[in-house]
Amino acid sequence: MPIRVLLVGVGAIGSFYGARLASAPHTLVSALCRSNYQAVREKGLKITSPIFGDAVFKPEYTFGSPAEARQAPVKFDYLFVATKALPDLSDDSCLLEGLVGEDTSIVLVQNGLGIEEPYRKRFPGACILSAITIASVAQPSPGHIKHNGWTRISIGPYVPQPDAGPGHSEERAAQSCSRLVELLKAGGISDAELHDHTGLQFVRWHKLAINTAMNPSSVLSGETANQAMLNDAELSHHLLKVMEEVLETAPKVLGKALPPASATPEQILESIKRNNSGSKPSMLLDWEKGSRMELEVILGNPIRMARKKGIEMPRLQTRIEKLRDQLVARFHTIVTLAAVSGKDRNNTAIAQYHLQTETAALITTAENAQSLIRQLQEMWLFGQLDTLGDTKARQQSDEDARSIALLLKQLAESQQPVASKASPGQAPQPAIVNGD
Repeated sequence: MPIRVLLVGVGAIGSFYGARLASAPHTLVSALCRSNYQAVREKGLKITSPIFGDAVFKPEYTFGSPAEARQAPVKFDYLFVATKALPDLSDDSCLLEGLVGEDTSIVLVQNGLGIEEPYRKRFPGACILSAITIASVAQPSPGHIKHNGWTRISIGPYVPQPDAGPGHSEERAAQSCSRLVELLKAGGISDAELHDHTGLQFVRWHKLAINTAMNPSSVLSGETANQAMLNDAELSHHLLKVMEEVLETAPKVLGKALPPASATPEQILESIKRNNSGSKPSMLLDWEKGSRMELEVILGNPIRMARKKGIEMPRLQTRIEKLRDQLVARFHTIVTLAAVSGKDRNNTAIAQYHLQTETAALITTAENAQSLIRQLQEMWLFGQLDTLGDTKARQQSDEDARSIALLLKQLAESQQPVASKASPGQAPQPAIVNGD
């Protein structure tokens, strides 16, 4: 019997690893697509790689919606979820309803912390595997996947209470995890790594240190690429301190010391500095495209986890404030630009934000801003920002939150007739937002 894998979110990362899994013996890979559905269905996925060469990967089945996938004549052993983690906007675990069987493993290949909990709550008996990758992959056009370098993926079972004694589910998760790593290695990913629960969570915190340092800084420093940030002495020092804050917090939250083999912040930054590809952090790419950003799992959840242990993360809290200010400023700019004449609007607003309509720009910017404002209000509620004595800023934030929420409600209502025509008689489903 072949092993069947369903890619949920066929962006750059999902497509790359899906193609490698498909090259393993007796493994069939299908794809649940979103924006690139037509291209993938007609021509498959064109993968270009400096390691594996150029090839076309044709999924066994290509689906355009979860409902279509549920009608498939086959069952899947692995649901390989490589969507963006946006829990503040929608619970994407519902996309898997009707696809999770007794022998199905859910593989979450996403950035940030706490991404597994929505799936554990919805599918309490399911085998959940957590994964982190450092592969550099992009999708320059629908159906074309460009692998730039690196292949490592770290995978471990998600067992929130590993000390409760090995049970059937923990044992099964470990076996499923081991089998997936073997499949990836058979597909050419020689540095696929197997971890236990705590080991994988350390890998998550380690990747988080990179994300929290590089992602917000690239936006806040004026849309700066990775290497350019590290060539600036002051900014490079700031990145180092953010990473140190995260890596000093991780052992206190997880209750164990970092593995001695973990790369130091200095080593990580030096490696990034040597990369001459001109690569940009994913948050900067989202900012440039006007896309939704992974704010909650990269900034909000780490602060909450640390707070439960009585630990402060002042640098991360400051980054939330500054990103909020940047998003609110963009929000007001789009509102202003949307009010100019039709000719100027086309030449200015759409060109500046690379978006199809001012409505799309406002909705996305408002949702990103709302996420950060909620996180700030939560910190004020628990007193974290009281020492700043910035009552005026808090009042302004509340005012921004009210105006953004009102306009977002009006925009959502204006979009409802369009949505109902697109899906007559069906309950609205969260969009599949592909990961990197």
